[in-house]
Amino acid sequence: MRNLLITGGAGFIGSNFLRYMLEQYPHYRFVVYDVLNYRGNLDNLRDLDGHPRYLAFVRGDICDRPAVEKVVREYDVDTIVNFAAETHVDRSIIDADAFIRTDVYGTYVLLEVVKDLRLERLHHVSTDEVYGEVLDGSSVETDKLEARSPYAASKAGAELLCQAYHTTYNVPVTVTRGANNIGPYQYPENVVPLFITNAIDDLPLPVYGDGRQVRPYQYVLDHCQGIDVVLHHGTPGEAYNVGPDQETVNLDMTYLLLDLLGKPRSLIQFVTDRPGHDRRYSLNSDKLKALGWEPAHTFEQALEKTVRWYEANEWWWRKIKSGEYKEWYRRNYEDRAALVRELRADDAG
Repeated sequence: MRNLLITGGAGFIGSNFLRYMLEQYPHYRFVVYDVLNYRGNLDNLRDLDGHPRYLAFVRGDICDRPAVEKVVREYDVDTIVNFAAETHVDRSIIDADAFIRTDVYGTYVLLEVVKDLRLERLHHVSTDEVYGEVLDGSSVETDKLEARSPYAASKAGAELLCQAYHTTYNVPVTVTRGANNIGPYQYPENVVPLFITNAIDDLPLPVYGDGRQVRPYQYVLDHCQGIDVVLHHGTPGEAYNVGPDQETVNLDMTYLLLDLLGKPRSLIQFVTDRPGHDRRYSLNSDKLKALGWEPAHTFEQALEKTVRWYEANEWWWRKIKSGEYKEWYRRNYEDRAALVRELRADDAG
């Protein structure tokens, strides 16, 4: 492993992974490949411009096989780490088309390139949402995949392709299923940066349903370390959970976030729940821990680091929360809030 292609590397986790790997491996070289959709952002990589081992940024679509092959050949890539994906559940409910194309067909293209060019490894980054709602216990890697949203289904489909290509063609592919990530450079449609940035501006925090959903939030660099461990020590053909044991109720997360910012709880605005909203996720990461991984941050530490980063980097998120973002926010939240107001008025009447 010498030359790594990071697809989706201008996104949240991908850019953090590049930064982490540059620090950890002084002999590795990296190319970022990203289509720069609304979540891809060259500002995420701005501090790395001119780094001697960050060889290039290439704008491209993982669904475009000739373009992928060209960059692999040009930079003598031997390993691909795939972060490229449409990722937000709410958007997948509104319009699933892009999720199927990028998450499923794009993964197929990468598998074909790895197979035909005989690369050393494809590592595919997946999600705990492929397990669906977990009402009891914690998900282990052998559990059935029971996706409940178009996003989760697209990621499960990509995983099944990875499994099939390993079994049929002996493609050297590994998979990680990560828990909810928080940290720097996360696009502010996700709940934690959405709530932080809204609270900074004294705007309502739209909490789905009763806010009692449970999530294992992890700091993004802990996730990056888990991917690193699997990349170097994982067994091809295997999947590995990457997530903390600690679980957090969304409403408790919201209270702590407001306390860290010194903001009142009156900013909480309950809105109608997401269709098919999974009540709880929980990961058993013992398989990865057996390879030497342990998360370095508690949830409280992760959230405080995240809050302080967004406080200190308004230059990054303020220009994002305009244009397309405003229209998406209106479509996704204003009607939900209006419906709650109507229901409360009916109850009062």
